[in-house]
Amino acid sequence: MTTDVITHTFTLARDSFGRLNLTDAAGAVHENVAPVRAFPIQAPDRGISLVSTDGKEIAWIDSFADLSPANAALVHEELQGREFMPEITRIEAVTSYATPCTWSVETNRGPTEFVLRGEEDIRRIGSESLLVSDNHGIHFLIRNQYELDKHSKKILDRFL
Repeated sequence: MTTDVITHTFTLARDSFGRLNLTDAAGAVHENVAPVRAFPIQAPDRGISLVSTDGKEIAWIDSFADLSPANAALVHEELQGREFMPEITRIEAVTSYATPCTWSVETNRGPTEFVLRGEEDIRRIGSESLLVSDNHGIHFLIRNQYELDKHSKKILDRFL
């Protein structure tokens, strides 16, 4: 089994156990590979590494656009099963502007509530993104704070 990095000359398939296997251009099968995003927040569709169970990179994907539709679907499906970071699309209400407080938000996975322990649990990521951690350690992403609606921005400004 070779550990050389292979670029875009591979096929992906699931085995009978549901594991993702990669067959490279030479015909070597790499079993149970896992996709890992290099930049999961700032560039989620770019820079994805397919790694073996011991963490060695088997293949590098510059962009989902470089993959065949079938391979892209398998990588995307595998990432969805491994990652959980809901994206806040609207802040409905907060119980108080003092922490701890409960936030009622709309996310890309539906409405939810969580407890914000303190302002330090809202972290800037780049110039426009924020990462909000709840009292259980779940991270919520605000991809672009400037694209939120007026009501959400007003609430968020009180905590920043």
